[in-house]
Amino acid sequence: MGVLALQGGFEAHERVLRQLGARVREVRVPADLDGLDGLVIPGGESTTISQGLDREGLVEPLRELARGGLPVLGSCAGLIVLDREHLGLMDMLARRNAFGRQIRSFEADIDFDGLSDGPLRAIFIRAPWIAEYGPDVEILAEIDGHGVAARQGRMLAVAFHSELTEDDRVHRRRLDRARSYAGGVARSSASQP
Repeated sequence: MGVLALQGGFEAHERVLRQLGARVREVRVPADLDGLDGLVIPGGESTTISQGLDREGLVEPLRELARGGLPVLGSCAGLIVLDREHLGLMDMLARRNAFGRQIRSFEADIDFDGLSDGPLRAIFIRAPWIAEYGPDVEILAEIDGHGVAARQGRMLAVAFHSELTEDDRVHRRRLDRARSYAGGVARSSASQP
């Protein structure tokens, strides 16, 4: 599983994934994308992350992999990076700092479609929300009528920091997707002449 390590909270995601038994690779240049079964785009500063993707030549290789079915998790700034105005991988538009500045950060228990065992504890830090979205985007969680988690294909975007809580269900879900993707790629490669 890869974690984009250009800026932001990538180390916290790495910690959670390793605790779940994943082999984790930091992604900084296109060669780091080779052979990945999934990718996390962490929270941080979306403009800085986007500039880093462009500077390191990661934009097109990442788009190609995601459009080819690579499971991707975008967290907070990662949600923004996946939207129409940035990588254009999810048919949605994020509103930056939608809940307010740092001083307005908060925690909340949210109902998250597809996750069992009750509400998910979510930490919102200068968080975005999903301002608009197309028909292929499924909203999985809301706060006050605003989308804070969405799925499109194998991409999952959340406005909060699940890596900062003890609840690992979001990461566990991504690992399940990554293992499924890796198994499909292996079967496809084995059937090639």
